[in-house]
Amino acid sequence: MSLFNEEAQEQITTILNKMDNKVELIFFTQEFECESCKDAHEFVKEVSELSDKLDFTVYDFVKNQEEVKALGIKQIPAIALADKDGNDTRIRFYGIPGGYEINSFLTSVVEVSGAGEPIEDDVMEQIKAIDKDVHIQVFVTMSCPYCPQAVINAHRLALESPKVVADMVEAGTFPHLSNKFNVTGVPKIVINNGAEELVGAQPLEAILEKIDAL
Repeated sequence: MSLFNEEAQEQITTILNKMDNKVELIFFTQEFECESCKDAHEFVKEVSELSDKLDFTVYDFVKNQEEVKALGIKQIPAIALADKDGNDTRIRFYGIPGGYEINSFLTSVVEVSGAGEPIEDDVMEQIKAIDKDVHIQVFVTMSCPYCPQAVINAHRLALESPKVVADMVEAGTFPHLSNKFNVTGVPKIVINNGAEELVGAQPLEAILEKIDAL
């Protein structure tokens, strides 16, 4: 049985039709799939079937250590996005980007394809000036309507700066991480293992301020 009804498939297809170039969805799971891995696998598979510009690759978290290490994948289920040339965009989804998060997933796919909205020149200058390694984790739940924009902003920073890696982290799927970073409300944006934090759907400028303060 499909995760998406006919209406949802049509809506997703309409969004994916905005893509300029191919995007590769790289999915990490394991042979004996955990429940969230199984559902996430089906999610990525079904979305990939809705556009001929989406390629779908699956790696085993245990057996494919070379790929795991190359992309720095820390837990599963995980989805990484690569551009038309196979380059890693440093965009990660940990857990299922379902519910409201399908918006951040589809937006990131379209942006990786080259069809993203332009960023204001002064903000782009700030992004290009990032000169330190930055890891952004955006904790979300699938029922949070404010979370997708926080994820979209973090992922756009990763797409535009080779110094930034940005993760969506579904809080309920990874309770050990939620506890570690004291996630009591979402979206919660954690930068460089808690060196800086933000709560709420913050604009790009607010995240850049925190990066600048590192």
